[in-house]
Amino acid sequence: MKKISSILRFNVYISSCIFCLLAIQLFSPVEAQNETHGIPEVYISNGILQGVLEKSGISSFKGIPYAAPPTGNYRWREPQPAQNWQGIRKADHFGPRAMQTAVFGDMNFRSANNSEDCLYLNVWTPATKARKPLPVLVYFYGGGFVAGDGSEPRYDGENMATKGMVAVTVNYRLGIFGFMAHPELTQESPHHASGNYGLLDQAAALQWIQQNIAAFGGDPKRVTIAGESAGSISVSALMASPLSRNLIAGAIGESGSILGALPAAPLGTGEQTGIQFARTTGAASLAALRAIPADSLLQAASKFGVFRFNSTIDGYFFPKDPFEIYASGEQAHVPLLAGWNNEEMNFRALTGSEKPTIDNFNKAVTRQYGKHADAILKVYHPDTDEEVEQVATELAGDRFIAFSTWKWINEHSKTGGKPVYRYLFERARPQMTPEMGNATPGLAGGVQKGTGTNKAPAAKGAVHSAEIEYAMGNLSTNKVFAWTQDDYKVSGITQAYFVNFIKTGNPNGKGLPSWTAVSGNTPVVMHINVQTQAKPDQHSNRYLLLDSLAAQQTAAAH
Repeated sequence: MKKISSILRFNVYISSCIFCLLAIQLFSPVEAQNETHGIPEVYISNGILQGVLEKSGISSFKGIPYAAPPTGNYRWREPQPAQNWQGIRKADHFGPRAMQTAVFGDMNFRSANNSEDCLYLNVWTPATKARKPLPVLVYFYGGGFVAGDGSEPRYDGENMATKGMVAVTVNYRLGIFGFMAHPELTQESPHHASGNYGLLDQAAALQWIQQNIAAFGGDPKRVTIAGESAGSISVSALMASPLSRNLIAGAIGESGSILGALPAAPLGTGEQTGIQFARTTGAASLAALRAIPADSLLQAASKFGVFRFNSTIDGYFFPKDPFEIYASGEQAHVPLLAGWNNEEMNFRALTGSEKPTIDNFNKAVTRQYGKHADAILKVYHPDTDEEVEQVATELAGDRFIAFSTWKWINEHSKTGGKPVYRYLFERARPQMTPEMGNATPGLAGGVQKGTGTNKAPAAKGAVHSAEIEYAMGNLSTNKVFAWTQDDYKVSGITQAYFVNFIKTGNPNGKGLPSWTAVSGNTPVVMHINVQTQAKPDQHSNRYLLLDSLAAQQTAAAH
């Protein structure tokens, strides 16, 4: 009987092996087309997905769970593995977006609703199987870590996929759900860390991509991560973390980095913020906090301060301060393409409602910089009242986000061991379409309805987030602006640079102005506009000064 039992077990083992081999053949790591209806299907680690064949010849797979819903006891925990499913799962619509309020009021979502159950990603890939695995673009949305969604049309990956790659957008937890630290959370964590759940989501998505992207025709060894604003900050953070820095082959940053923009706070500081928030809710324990309905928690966080939950130097995602990681060269050693726009912030962010005169500018700088005002005014120095608007716009943009991007570029070019390419995007958006009436452009890239009586003057340069549709080839998805032939020309140039970089780690290519990597004390900057051209950096004195002041501030804090 023992011998028969052994033979039976051996036969079952052989049968299992044969089944596995057949499964591998039937669901090999390439996209499989449904022969009857032309509907794309793929087999991934959790089951079978059925997508949509777009008119462009691109297959899209939307709303793919890459982790378990972070609800109940999984609220404020590192992302858990996604559950398997039986049969075919339709991937024909976007999953819910992360819990958020209309902070910016001008974002355009295609997802149906907010939900704590938000850990989904979307994939676009050529329907025709390529001869070799394709490079992969993973794009993280912006929104200050409090808003945004992978369903926004400006991030849509269909156009990029037509250029010969697999494109992915990723949802991640935001605000109170994504970044609250608390002593009880630190205590229960197997890593003795808390906060950074949104960043851990992103790292989990990159792990999922390593395991599954081959099924969509992608090459897990050629993954470039990209993002704008908070998405760009995320890219710099993922490069710094030991949980993700070995999962990427390249990085693109558009306006922002963890080295100065929404920087990581000490864990103790984050924990104190969590304690303060808990008191406002009346919750006496972590269990009580987790019992609060998501909508109620979101409203409480909005009253507390939507931007008060920062990433933390938790000893896990960030084993130490990201500034130290980059200074010591411990970040991912991958090529980097990064830059910012020439009107990241308007001069009114500095001078307020006051007229842009030299006197008012000097007063504003003195208010902001105190004893360091003279040093600022030597570098940001308008000679006439007519020059104040431009100089104040430059200082406001540098303070907001340009300096942090410069710091990232500067550090990585010194310690990253790979080429770094720096750009300045200068194309101002055209006029709005007549259908938009009295609408006003918003910071997040959309529009806000207005009466027209206090309508802000048109931007003179490229405002924050303006480059996204150009770079992703998605101008046509934005119905707000009356795009011109020049806009499509700029989009073609910008997208070509991005595509080349994603494919080769170098943005240069046929028909494009030559782009030299950052090197030495006077790096080359690619000025992207109708007349795109490379120029030596003319403003390093601005960023060196701000860097010196930041160092002094850090030293004083310690």
